[in-house]
Amino acid sequence: MKKPFILVTNDDGITAPGILFLSQIAKGFGEVAVIAPDKPQSGSGHAITIHTTLRIQPSHYHNATIEYAVNGTPVDCVKLAVNKLLPQKPDLILSGVNHGSNSSINVIYSGTMSAAIEGYLEGIPSIGFSLCNYSIEADFTPSEKYIKQIIEWVLNQQNEIICLNVNIPDVPPDAIKGIKICRQAKGNWVEEFEERFDPYDRPYYWMTGKFTNFEPDAEDTDEWALAHDYISVVPIQTDLTCYSTISKMKNHFKS
Repeated sequence: MKKPFILVTNDDGITAPGILFLSQIAKGFGEVAVIAPDKPQSGSGHAITIHTTLRIQPSHYHNATIEYAVNGTPVDCVKLAVNKLLPQKPDLILSGVNHGSNSSINVIYSGTMSAAIEGYLEGIPSIGFSLCNYSIEADFTPSEKYIKQIIEWVLNQQNEIICLNVNIPDVPPDAIKGIKICRQAKGNWVEEFEERFDPYDRPYYWMTGKFTNFEPDAEDTDEWALAHDYISVVPIQTDLTCYSTISKMKNHFKS
């Protein structure tokens, strides 16, 4: 059978250790193209570039069949790859491995997951991988066999467009208890803005904050899975409709 054509991207930049780790795994499944931001784009969400030009620079960091660094966001990379740079539509898009968790509400802000979601919108099965360790020296190897298992499963789902948010606990290989399929935990970030002043006495701000999990005891959530040393896998969709509110409003606003 023909090997799949796989696009690999991320939001930490094309030279980040996480994407190098993921692109090498992808080569075991098929032909690989790497198209990723030329610099870190963490927290960019689903942003796209519309007011400035996008430029590409050939790269050889991954020794991939096709490889470009893009001066844009992760979503820009996917859009540019699918519509212009690749000779064919990818069979699979892999995003990551991100340095840091993208569980719970973080999926909204994540450039890593936005790249995967854009692939899903393009009708391409997509997976976003994240490790719960922000260090540039993070060890990704404990997750390798699980990443391979998840990729293999998605590739075997013929003609089904799937998007997965995969988060990996930062623990040794023998401490990972397995893969847990779960839902996104309810939570949010409580932001704080630290005010400082420049030499001209003009204020500027650093955003900080702390994540709050609203349901720490719910065993079916990604946050619970990670806290108990499981790899969390959350299937993602793009329908943001609140169906429970539809019926309430229909009863009130009768046509």
